[in-house]
Amino acid sequence: METPIKVDFEFNRNEDTNKLEVAKMRRKLKAIYLGGGQIRIDKLHKKGKMTARERIDVLIDDNSEFLEIGAFAGEGMYEEYGGCPAAGVVGGIGYVNGRQCMIVANDATVKAGAWFPITGKKNLRFQEIAMENRLPTIYLVDSAGVFLPLQDEIFPDKEHFGRIFRNNAKMSAMGIPQIAAIMGSCVAGGAYLPIMSDEALIVEGTGSIFLAGPYLVKAAIGETVDKETLGGATTQSEISGVTDYKVPDDKTCLETIRDLVDKFGSNDKAGFSRTEAVEPKLEMKEIYGILPAERSKPYNTKDLLNRLVDNSEFTEYKAGYGKTIICAYARIDGWSVGIVVNNRQVVKNAKGEVQFGGVIYSDSADKAARFIMNCNQKKIPLVFMHDVTGFMVGTRSEHGGIIKDGAKMVAAVSNSTVPKFSIVMGNSYGAGNYAMCGKAYDPRLIVAWPSAKIAVMGGSQAAKVLLQIQTASQKAKGEAISPEEEKQILDKITAKYDAQTTPYYAASRLWVDAIIDPLETRKVISMGIEAANNVPVEKFNPGIIQT
Repeated sequence: METPIKVDFEFNRNEDTNKLEVAKMRRKLKAIYLGGGQIRIDKLHKKGKMTARERIDVLIDDNSEFLEIGAFAGEGMYEEYGGCPAAGVVGGIGYVNGRQCMIVANDATVKAGAWFPITGKKNLRFQEIAMENRLPTIYLVDSAGVFLPLQDEIFPDKEHFGRIFRNNAKMSAMGIPQIAAIMGSCVAGGAYLPIMSDEALIVEGTGSIFLAGPYLVKAAIGETVDKETLGGATTQSEISGVTDYKVPDDKTCLETIRDLVDKFGSNDKAGFSRTEAVEPKLEMKEIYGILPAERSKPYNTKDLLNRLVDNSEFTEYKAGYGKTIICAYARIDGWSVGIVVNNRQVVKNAKGEVQFGGVIYSDSADKAARFIMNCNQKKIPLVFMHDVTGFMVGTRSEHGGIIKDGAKMVAAVSNSTVPKFSIVMGNSYGAGNYAMCGKAYDPRLIVAWPSAKIAVMGGSQAAKVLLQIQTASQKAKGEAISPEEEKQILDKITAKYDAQTTPYYAASRLWVDAIIDPLETRKVISMGIEAANNVPVEKFNPGIIQT
């Protein structure tokens, strides 16, 4: 059902606010795309090398999409070391000779491509996506190895540097092709990554690979040797046989990789339904005016859906029941999807009771759990769209079994075997984040709009709770807090929480894979389902869910 939009002052205010947020995001991305800065980029070019992003541009098909993962990783972190833009590694899903691949490229302009703790986490996310979707993986290696001042945060633990090589072996066993190109330094433990790949290329003059560089060799055994003799292209391709292809320059290296990918066989498909894509009937750009500038304000969520789904058409499941969650079947870029989205309107249930928008009640949790099971039964990918403040609290809800109903929804999300995709449009607070398939629940991709807020609760809520606890504690000691002290404490806690709820804070720590313009939502979902279609779906087992 189409919903006409009345353009008024509120619409224009929302539109201005959301467009400004998108512009802010793009300004930040423009700075991130420079990596370590123009001076370092110029130095690379003088050596005859391309930057990480230039290499990816040459590698992928002309005029094709590239879905970058983790561009904001490391944002605002490691300032004492000069920062770490994009975590020092660029990567995502791109098309190489028409084939979706995971592409990972070290950014040598950022500390010579050294691995910070967030770099390791980001690389593991790349491999996780590749394994979940059986994506061939291409590594463009140009790295000085572990960033030594932080070695204790990147080297020894389960989710640290060594896990990457373990994943190389696991991916090989799963039949996922891996190609590595040594296009710069490849030192110490990092040398295992290309050699544990199926095939390795090395660029003459700039590529080198060895377990210990010339300085360490001199210190360890007293031998004096230059880098090229120790582990250059000729040594490793003609003497040791460690690498498989010696190429003269970056361009030839990337062309050779394209040629190798062109010969890959195809995967079995999951068989997700896809028809010819149709643009929404209603203007997508109106999303900017629909989404409120103030996150607490209600709005008609169906107005957003009508601007995201094909032909602005969807079939709503249990429309009159559990109204604070909308469940609907639709198509996005031709792909069949099941959408679970928080309804931000204030509604009345069948008993005439008022239910607040963005809150999950028992009936809406029950409906969503059943819908998720239906999508698994019919092999339909799930799309979760977050604007949720959490589950309903209070005596009536507790007596009504909100915990049990919420557990059913969380269990349905946890046990779902069809691919899940999460779009954080607005609020994503507390257990609502979990029930709506937050990062902990294995979405194939999770992205945020610039309007997103992710936390255990909102800043003002958290501040009031913590203030009450602190006030009660001091009263128990016979101490009193003046109104001025209360305000000071409240403002300090609110500021801290507000800073930690931004999408940039989340993206810097890879709680979300990307921050996107809302108008890119269809593309992200479509490319994600295309990737997921490479893997047959396992049979759904509802586990503890009671129907």
